[in-house]
Amino acid sequence: MIGRRRKQAEPEILPPEHPFAREEVVRNRFWHTLKRAVGQIPFVEDLVAAYYCALDPKTPIRVRAMLFGALGYFVLPTDMIPDLLLGIGFADDASVLLGVIALATTHIKDDHRREARRVLGLKQRPAGKTVDADVTA
Repeated sequence: MIGRRRKQAEPEILPPEHPFAREEVVRNRFWHTLKRAVGQIPFVEDLVAAYYCALDPKTPIRVRAMLFGALGYFVLPTDMIPDLLLGIGFADDASVLLGVIALATTHIKDDHRREARRVLGLKQRPAGKTVDADVTA
């Protein structure tokens, strides 16, 4: 294989210049992709809140870019593990999204979470409460 270059895998988070990392593409494909993934991604509420955070013009541009990169990877029809593979198709998407949501968590505000719960038809939580479970050390 001398002289042949190996094809590099796509990055896990799309760079801002990638067409799928653009806001309009994410807006157009997000809900359709979410409907297909809803049973395979256990943090749907956080994902939708991150979507609203990315759309919020008050969110810092670097955070929006990071979120749109991850959301773009989520809506991308072909990626490292095809989304059509039942049970594991969204595993790579979920890991990318979970990592980026963890990094952006301080920017995901109560308003984003309230809107996510409203759209998903979930009961609203009291202000400031973001976790259902009582975690004790």
